[in-house]
Amino acid sequence: MKLLNWKVVLGAVLLLLSAACYLLHYLLFHDAHHIYIYLVGDIAFVFVEVLLVTMVIHHLLNEWEKKSKLKKLNMVIETFFSEFGKPLLAYLSKADRDLETIRPAVVMNCDGTPDFKWAVRTVGRYDGNIDVDKVHLHSLGNFLHAKRGFLVNLLQNPNLLEHETFSESLMALFHITEELNTRDLDHLSEEDRQHTKRDLERAYGLLIRQWVSYMKYTHAHFPYFFLFAMNTNPFDAEAPWSDRWSEKVHESAPELVKPGME
Repeated sequence: MKLLNWKVVLGAVLLLLSAACYLLHYLLFHDAHHIYIYLVGDIAFVFVEVLLVTMVIHHLLNEWEKKSKLKKLNMVIETFFSEFGKPLLAYLSKADRDLETIRPAVVMNCDGTPDFKWAVRTVGRYDGNIDVDKVHLHSLGNFLHAKRGFLVNLLQNPNLLEHETFSESLMALFHITEELNTRDLDHLSEEDRQHTKRDLERAYGLLIRQWVSYMKYTHAHFPYFFLFAMNTNPFDAEAPWSDRWSEKVHESAPELVKPGME
C-alpha cells in the first residue's frame, strides 16, 4: 500500500510539473496552437514508444538474459552429469531390459549432425524397464545418500527454478534416496519391490530426457564437450569409461551402510 501511495504521489507531481511547463510556455509566447500541435504529436508517439520498448527492446533483453541463464545453467548440468548423472545412468542402464530400443537415440554419432528431434521423440516417454534384481540397492542407496549434499547445493541455484525438467529430475532423485535409506532393503515385500522399481524408472527416465536435451545444447554450442561426452557416454557399452562410471556406484562410502544391511 505504501508503494502504491508513493507511485500515485510521484505521478501527480510529474503531471503537475508538465502542466506548469505548458502554462509557462503559453505565458511566454501566447501560442496555444503551437502547444496543441506538440502535445498531440507527443501523445501519438507514446504508442510507438510502447511498441518499441515493450515488444522489441524488452523482447531482445529477455532473449539475451535467457541465453545468459541457459549458458550458466548448462555449466551446472555439466557438473551434475560429471559428478553424479553419468555414474547413475551407466549403472541403471545396465539393469534396463529395454535399453536397446533407445540406444541409438542416446549413443549419438560424432560424425555429422545427430537427429536430435528424433532422439527427443524417442526418449520422450521412456522410463525404462529396470530389473531390480540387477540393482544392488544397498550400494545405490549409499551412493545417492553420499551425493545428497551435492544435490541440495544444486537446488539452491536460482537458475534451476526456471528449468522444470532438471528440477523434476532432482526431486525424483531425492525421493528415491529417501526411499532407499528408510526401507529395510533386505526384506522387501513384492509390493515394495514394485514401488522401488517404479521410483527408479521415473528418475531414470527423467535423467535420460535431460541427457538428450543437454547433448543437443552441447552439440550446438560446445562441440568439443559433445565429443568428450560421446567418448564417455554412460549408455555406450564400448565407451572407454563405461565400466568406470558404473563402478562409482559400488564405491560408495561403507560408513553409510546401515547396520544389518551388508
